[in-house]
Amino acid sequence: MSKLLRQKTILALLEQGPIASQEDLQRSLHKRGVKVGQATLSRDIRDLGLAKTSVGYAFPQGDHASGSALPPVSRLVREFVVDVRRAQNLLVIKTTVGSAQPVAAALDDEQWPEAVGSVAGDDTILIVCPDKKSATRLAARTQEMLA
Repeated sequence: MSKLLRQKTILALLEQGPIASQEDLQRSLHKRGVKVGQATLSRDIRDLGLAKTSVGYAFPQGDHASGSALPPVSRLVREFVVDVRRAQNLLVIKTTVGSAQPVAAALDDEQWPEAVGSVAGDDTILIVCPDKKSATRLAARTQEMLA
C-alpha cells in the first residue's frame, strides 16, 4: 500500500474518534488490511501532524474538522510530481504511478484562479487554464514547489 493511501486510512480511522495508542492504531490498520511497522507508523503520525492527547491520538484542536484529508499540496507535489509542462493554456503534470489523482485533488483544493479545472489519470494530470499567461504562472508556482 502506498504511503498516501495508508495515511488516508489513518485519517479515516481518526475521524471516528481518538485512538488510544500507536498499538491500537496499528491493530485498526491491520483490520483494514494495512500492514505497517512501528517506525513507519511514527513517521505517518508526525507527517500528518497528529496530536497525542489525554485520550489518545487525534487531530490537533479541531484542525482537521474543516480541512481536507490530504496532506499539504506542496508536500504532494514535492514527493510525487516528476515533470510540469505547459502547452498553450494547458498544463500537463506527470507524477509517479498511482499518484495523479491525490495530487490533482490537492491542487483543486487550493482553488487557484489560474486553474479552471483538472482531469487526472494514473500518472498524468491535465489542468486547463483560462489563458497562456495563467498557465505560465501556474507552471511556475508548481515548479517552485518542486525545488
